[in-house]
Amino acid sequence: MKITVVGAGAVGATCADNIARKELANELVLLDIKEGLAEGKAQDMMQTAALLGFDTRITGSTNDYSKTAGSDVVIITSGIPRKPGMTREELIGTNAGIVKTVCENILKHSPNAIIIVISNPMDTMTYLALTATGLPKNRIIGMGGTLDSSRFKYQLSQHLNCSPADLNAVVVGGHGDTTMIPLIRQATWNSVPVTNFLSAEQQTKIVNDTMVGGATLTKLIGTSAWYAPGAAGAALAEAIVRDEKKLFTCCVALDGEYGQKDICLGVPVIIGKNGWEKILDFGLNADEQAAFNKSAEAVRNMNEVLKTL
Repeated sequence: MKITVVGAGAVGATCADNIARKELANELVLLDIKEGLAEGKAQDMMQTAALLGFDTRITGSTNDYSKTAGSDVVIITSGIPRKPGMTREELIGTNAGIVKTVCENILKHSPNAIIIVISNPMDTMTYLALTATGLPKNRIIGMGGTLDSSRFKYQLSQHLNCSPADLNAVVVGGHGDTTMIPLIRQATWNSVPVTNFLSAEQQTKIVNDTMVGGATLTKLIGTSAWYAPGAAGAALAEAIVRDEKKLFTCCVALDGEYGQKDICLGVPVIIGKNGWEKILDFGLNADEQAAFNKSAEAVRNMNEVLKTL
């Protein structure tokens, strides 16, 4: 098994570190455009192998895609990060060119790879990866909802004073501060609705804090978060390489599901060896569906920017 992570910045390096620690691949390639960055971080990680007890071989590469040849999974983190006050929409112009170039180069050497997109704005970059490559839709996965759902569980756990691992809670829709939809009505604590334990005010705060989770961290640390995004990318890779048939919310191509077509948006899917294998219908109520439609409209407006590039 071979995995490539494109982009050796904070998110990419954290993702690669998680993959190595879990021994998800025999070979892991970390690639970056900046001279020496990927090689240095790969060597640094390899020097933890004896301490952490993993045998994954990590190779760094400065823009040499031949070293990625034969990759089963490719995780794209490339692009400029979001700065304080910057929206994900503002990233489109720069990051679209980067993601398209990465996809083209990857597929020259790994035509059968499953691609996980982390680059922002994630919904639009996932749609770009799908349309630019012409790959089967199940092989293009946007990570956003996986991260947002983990942040949702964190916020719930803070109010419930419980383990996040005991919670089932998902965020659907776009991966943006105003487009994501935390489905608190359907969230459970070991099968019991969390709404049984939370006041209306708490529920509203949890939803709002989840929606601005990324922006909150950007304001606090001065750049985009990396630990949770990196872990989310690695979790998806794990579900693929171990064929876990695990339920995640991911940005995938819709063809009538949830009332939407010709768009990539966050919905509950099963992840396994073939990429995303099935979309699950969570039965949105009228208000949730209206919010989902509004989210789709906002993402479509971002996607329209691609036509001007």
